[in-house]
Amino acid sequence: MTSSDISPSTPAEVLVVGAGISGLACARALRQEGVAVRVIDRGRRPGGRMSGRTLHDRVVDLGASYFTVPDGSGFAAVVADWEHRGLVHPWTDTFAVLGTAATGETAEGGTSTETGDTPTSTAGTARRTTGPLRYAAARGLRSLAVDLAAELHVERETEFGGIAADGTADGIRYGTVVLAMPEPQAARLLPPSSALAAQLDTHSWGPVIAVALGFAECGWPAELHGAFVHGSPILTFLADDGDRRGDGAPVIVAHSTAGFARAHLEQPDGAVRAVEAEVRALLGIDPGIRTDWSHAHRWTFARATTTHPEPFALQDGVGICGDAWGGRSSVATAWASGDALGRAIARRR
Repeated sequence: MTSSDISPSTPAEVLVVGAGISGLACARALRQEGVAVRVIDRGRRPGGRMSGRTLHDRVVDLGASYFTVPDGSGFAAVVADWEHRGLVHPWTDTFAVLGTAATGETAEGGTSTETGDTPTSTAGTARRTTGPLRYAAARGLRSLAVDLAAELHVERETEFGGIAADGTADGIRYGTVVLAMPEPQAARLLPPSSALAAQLDTHSWGPVIAVALGFAECGWPAELHGAFVHGSPILTFLADDGDRRGDGAPVIVAHSTAGFARAHLEQPDGAVRAVEAEVRALLGIDPGIRTDWSHAHRWTFARATTTHPEPFALQDGVGICGDAWGGRSSVATAWASGDALGRAIARRR
């Protein structure tokens, strides 16, 4: 079956709700196993929390800031193909550490976490931390989701009403419905009687506000790349977006703490002034360097503080996958979760 064989009018065995990386990985695995799959997403383009936005004629990553590749993972082959085709490039294995304390915890753009960094000191610079190689994408991380979706028919801007008590989804009966999204969102789509709902952790997800700042010129060291921020009530991570994209644009993207985000969820633009002041203070940006533009983006369910050891949940014809399933939260985990769920569904046919 080719991608052109699958359309909204074609009966599908599996419905995948959510075209982030886990949902797309699940749909691709199903398709590879010959299972007819329908993919829907409420967004205008696939990407989920790997999304960015075109701001002042360039794409800015506002969700995940980078990704890593675990040794021996199936994700490695996907990344190798992306690198071969010029879609991704190695970015850095070293970030600055700003603030009061260095720890081993790092953030993939405020939407998931990575571990394994070792703080070190370099004379004349801020503290630095080394860890796994991080990858970035010249056209933004959303371009990778678009690439994964190329072989699929993704129905965009499609709202999903949920799963009814009789097992139907928007009045249609599928063999399996996959909810590829943060658990608080998935829980809302399950019927009240669902036994699967009891397995979900809806309380450990925190919000993030990502703020992009476009400066008149770079006022920070070229070796900054990115920085983990400790001890700040406002920020947890910031990235030199021009450095990670490779075009040298003087753009910083900063990710807030969960507490700061909660105070500004209703009006994220109200967070910009405090974030800009914190970025300037942390990086020592000269007051004479003006900020030309800013943009704030709200992620209501950005990251899970606790994760499940299982790679996915699958019960009574409903599956759930994402970066909170399968160990530490990361882009690679999200891909592996969706891929594993897709292959498990295919084996049960």
